[in-house]
Amino acid sequence: MGNGVVGVIRNGARNLAPSYFALVMATGIVSIAAGLMGMPRVSRGLFGINIFFYGALWILTLIRVFRDFPRVAADLTSHERGHGFLTLVAGTCVLGRQFHLIAGDIGTASVLWLVGLALWGLILYTFIAAVTVRETKPGLESGLSGGWLLLVVSTQSITVTGAGIARSFGPAAEVVLFLSLSLFLLGFLLYLLVICLIFYRFTFFRFSPQELSPPYWINMGAMAITTLAGSVLILEADHWRIVAEIMPFLKGITLLFWATATWWIPLLIILGVWRHGFKKFPLRYDPSYWGLVFPLGMYTVCTVQLARVTGLDFLRVLPRVFVFLALAAWCLAAFGLVRRLAGLFRGKPGV
Repeated sequence: MGNGVVGVIRNGARNLAPSYFALVMATGIVSIAAGLMGMPRVSRGLFGINIFFYGALWILTLIRVFRDFPRVAADLTSHERGHGFLTLVAGTCVLGRQFHLIAGDIGTASVLWLVGLALWGLILYTFIAAVTVRETKPGLESGLSGGWLLLVVSTQSITVTGAGIARSFGPAAEVVLFLSLSLFLLGFLLYLLVICLIFYRFTFFRFSPQELSPPYWINMGAMAITTLAGSVLILEADHWRIVAEIMPFLKGITLLFWATATWWIPLLIILGVWRHGFKKFPLRYDPSYWGLVFPLGMYTVCTVQLARVTGLDFLRVLPRVFVFLALAAWCLAAFGLVRRLAGLFRGKPGV
C-alpha cells in the first residue's frame, strides 16, 4: 500500500481526466444493452457497479474542484480537454435511464435528469464561450478530436432520458417533451457542425497513430445515441400532437441517423487495424478507451429500439452480435482499469 488510500485518492483527483465520466456512460449503456438482450443478471450487476463508479467519480471531481480549481478552469476552457466535462452530463443521464429501465425508480431518474440538464447548460455554454473568446487558439489538427462530438452525445442523452420519464412530470409533461424534441433536433445540428470539421481533418491533414485515439469512435456513437433519441421520442411521445404530426419525418430522419452510424463502423475498424496492426501502436489502458466501449453499447441499444419502431425485425440480428462485442470491450477496459488502480496502490507513478 505504497501511497496509502488518502494519497491514492489525492493523486487520482489531481490527475483525473475531464472525460472520465465516460466510464459511467459506457457501463450504463452496456448494462441497458444486456437487459434488452435478455441478460438481466449482467444488467443489474453492471447497474450496481455503475452507481459506485458515479459516486466515486463525483467525489474525485469535487476534491479536484476544491483543491485545484485553476487547473479545472484551465481544462474547461481548453479546446483539447474542455469537451471532456460533458461526459458528466451524459453519464448522469445514462445512469438516470438505468434507474428508470432497470430499477423502475422514476423519482431518482427524474432527479438525475434535472441534474444532467443543469450541468449541460453550465458546461456546454461555458466551454463554447471560452474557446470562442480565447485569444490564442490551436490549429485544427491539434485542437479538434472526436471528443468534440460529446456536444452531441450530452445533448441527446437529455432527450433519451427526458422523453422516457416525461409522463411522470404530470402537468409539465408537455414542456419536458417539447424540450426533449428541441434538443433532439439541436443535437443533429451540432453533429453536422462538428462532423464536417472532423471529416475535413480526416481527409486533408496528416494523422499519426497517436492522434487517431479511441474517442473518434464517438463519430459513430453520436449518431447511435441520436438514433436512440429519435426512437424513444417515437415510442414514448406518439400520443403527443406535435410528434404525431411529424411522425413520418421523425421515422425517416431516425433511420438516416442509424444508417450514418452503421456507415462509420467499417471505417473505424480499418483505421484501428492501421493504428495497432500496421503502425504497431501499443494497446494499453487509457481512460479514452471508454469512449470506444460506449458507442458499441449504444449501437446495440439503438438498433434494438429502431427495429421496434420501424417493424424491421431483420435488424435484430445486429444487436445479438454487438452486445457481446460491447461486453467484451467493457471487460477489457475494466481489466485495464483494475490493473491501473492496482499499480496506484503499489506506489507506481503514471496512473
